[in-house]
Order: sequence, then C-alpha cells, then structure tokens
Amino acid sequence: MLPRRSRLILWTLAVALAGAGAGWLLYGSGWLRATHVDVDGVEVLSAAEVREAAAVPLGDPLISVDTDAVADRLRRRLPRIESVDVSRDWPHGVAVEVTERQPRAIVEKDGKFVEIDGSGVRFATVDRPPAKVPRLVMEAPADAPSTRRFGRPRLEREGVRAAAALPADVRRDTRVIRVRSYDSIIMELTGGRTVVWGSGERGDAKARSLTALMKAARGADHFDVSAPGAPAASGS
Repeated sequence: MLPRRSRLILWTLAVALAGAGAGWLLYGSGWLRATHVDVDGVEVLSAAEVREAAAVPLGDPLISVDTDAVADRLRRRLPRIESVDVSRDWPHGVAVEVTERQPRAIVEKDGKFVEIDGSGVRFATVDRPPAKVPRLVMEAPADAPSTRRFGRPRLEREGVRAAAALPADVRRDTRVIRVRSYDSIIMELTGGRTVVWGSGERGDAKARSLTALMKAARGADHFDVSAPGAPAASGS
C-alpha cells in the first residue's frame, strides 16, 4: 500500500488532470461549442430578428457565451422586448425566452401609429393600428394647470395606466381614451358608451366598481367610476 503522502500526491495529480481535462473540454475542444440559438415566446417579432439582434458568437465555446450581454443587446436593439431570459442549453445551444410588450394604447402621428405599453413606454411605430387597441387622444391644453404641473408625458402615461387597469372585456370594447387633465380621463366604448375614469389612480378599485356597475345597470350607456366608492350610471 502506498504511503499516505504518495496517495495525496497521486490524488492531487488526478484532480489537476481532471481539471485540465474539463477545461480543455469546455474551452479547447470542438465538442461543446455554440452552434444554434433557439427562440421562444415571440409574437410580433420573428425568431430571425431576435437571433440577429442577439448576435450570439456561434462557433465559440458555449461556456464563454456571455448570456447577460446577449440579454442586454436584445433589450437595447429590440424595444418591443419587455423581458428576456438567455441561458446555455448544453451541449450546443443558446435558449432565448422572450416576453414582448403588449400595446395598451396607440397614438396617431404623421399617418402612423405609435404603440404604448401599460407602463407608458413607446416601443414601436407601425403602419396599421393593432386590432382592439384604443387610440389615446390628448386634449389637455398646453397652458392648462394640469399640463403645466405634470407635463404632457405624465398625462399620457396616466391615460395608458387607466386603459391597462380596465377589465379585460371593457378594454376590448374601448376605442378612444381622452385625457383632458390629470383628473379627467374618459373612455369611449363601442355602442356609444362612455366611462368617466377620473385620474389613473385606484385603478383596481375602479375596475371592480365598473364591472359591478355594468352588471347592475345593463341598459345604461354612461358610467362614472371616478369615485369608485360611489359609482353612477345613466342613459338608456
């Protein structure tokens, strides 16, 4: 039996050789190289667009692919991406899981349509408006107290925030969001119906009140939930 010291030396050599072998396998061999990028979760974007923007260095050792850098490039180059997860898919792949921003409102500009998500981020300009996405109309005068205090971008975000808080079935029927001031946001729905929303605050409470109000007053065409604790309906 080998002396303890000899066994320790042999064990150390074995560990070193194993480490060197693993290092060669990961970095030096042709076995564990990045050869393809798999994209999932895209709706409007194409997988080809995502691969191009990701710019994964195919042919490099898979272990050397900087997944954080790939994710940063995607968010920077494709504003439609809200979040993205990039991971190594051994032995040869890079997996990209995309979550796209969803338009909650559009603004018409120069014959095109700017898509805005629920956080108020303008993320894309398209030739045709997406189906069942309301048009945001800013009616607050530039010299109005509300505009001077909050600024037009903040008022726009409040309008989108209100639209994002609508119950799903009401949101599908909403055609126009009119922002007249911070405290005066009005939704125009199909069938000539209107919803006075007030400010963008307390969206969840207003959504619950609106759902209950529409069930209780099925023949109404004007709903006011600006004070969600005291909602009102009128019209035939």
